[in-house]
Amino acid sequence: MAHASSSSSRVVLRLNLASSWAIMMAVLMILVSCLHAESFSFGRSPRAASPRRATHFESSSLSNPETRTPGAQAQQDDDDDDDANALFQEIVEFLATKQAEIIGMIEGELEESSGAKFSRDEWGSPDYLKGDKSGGITRVLQGGDVIEKGACSLTVIRNGVLTRERAESMVASRGGAIKEGDTYHAAALSMVLHSLSPMIPTFRSDVRIFYVEGVGAFLGGGADLTPYYLFDDDIAEFHNVYKNLSDEKHSELTECNYAALKQQCDEYFYLPARSEHRGVGGIFFDHVPATATSMAFLKDVTCAWMPSWFPICQRRRDLAYSDDQKHWQLLRRGRYLEFNLLYDRGVQFGLAKANPRVEAVMVSAPPRIAWDYNPTIVPGSEEARLVEVLKAPRDWAK
Repeated sequence: MAHASSSSSRVVLRLNLASSWAIMMAVLMILVSCLHAESFSFGRSPRAASPRRATHFESSSLSNPETRTPGAQAQQDDDDDDDANALFQEIVEFLATKQAEIIGMIEGELEESSGAKFSRDEWGSPDYLKGDKSGGITRVLQGGDVIEKGACSLTVIRNGVLTRERAESMVASRGGAIKEGDTYHAAALSMVLHSLSPMIPTFRSDVRIFYVEGVGAFLGGGADLTPYYLFDDDIAEFHNVYKNLSDEKHSELTECNYAALKQQCDEYFYLPARSEHRGVGGIFFDHVPATATSMAFLKDVTCAWMPSWFPICQRRRDLAYSDDQKHWQLLRRGRYLEFNLLYDRGVQFGLAKANPRVEAVMVSAPPRIAWDYNPTIVPGSEEARLVEVLKAPRDWAK
């Protein structure tokens, strides 16, 4: 068991954060753009750009641009933008539907006895789902029996204009003809669920699309767990959900094989100062050209979120735990916040200067945390076993 030098030395920071989403660029960087780095991803190192042009259809359906006349090329570019616009709108509508479904499941099943409900914090245009303006809605639940604090946020950015710095960072990560002044559109559904019980892991997930007119659209997303006590079967079951989805149901999408997605997740959620990972990982994908095939994969990942986490909650929600075990959870939540503040590029961007929507930047923070000076971890304890796994990630899927 982990013990502080004395109970009086515990420093518990209570972060009772009202929820809303960030201003347009903060949202872009936090949810999608940083949406795990600098290219509309929650910030792993940029991956080499795909040689394919990203449109609604597979690239093989497009004729060779080198053989087209200028007029034919212009017409093809317009057709490609129409395809990408249709794809973007399709995903926006899908994400809005899934947000409502997820909130309904949590309120109606996990939190039925507590009566805890998600708040509504809408921003931007009321017509953001259908019109040409940006907007979104942040939904936050606090004080539940299972979820101590959870946020499920939808963000839609329409007709944004790339700055020079943003365009340069995208060229560095994706390649292509992206330039200052290009019009872009972005959408993301992002969720974090902090459990009340230390026997239930924190769950984080997101999916996103980033579309630059005249260039193409790209997809990203993922899901991961941050446990406080290891139940090996739970973690293996979680990973197997995404392994089966990636390697069996969507085996044709070779760039999204499970091994690569798990490695990308492990690489991103890492605290170098402590030489440990934030949790036991999951999957993470980014810069995937938007096609009918990859869109189906993104939708299936989103649909797997609750089935991958709900069974764990149901199995562990009634397990008894001690005050010391709860305090261990708060200490580990301190690591969670360390990562967000020190290594998450989106949070850094959102906190870099005065921000009237700063609560939105911190919406994913745990509600309570603890930092003890040099806490003792008993060798051979369950706490020690967790730390060993965080320092050397396992291959959980079977």
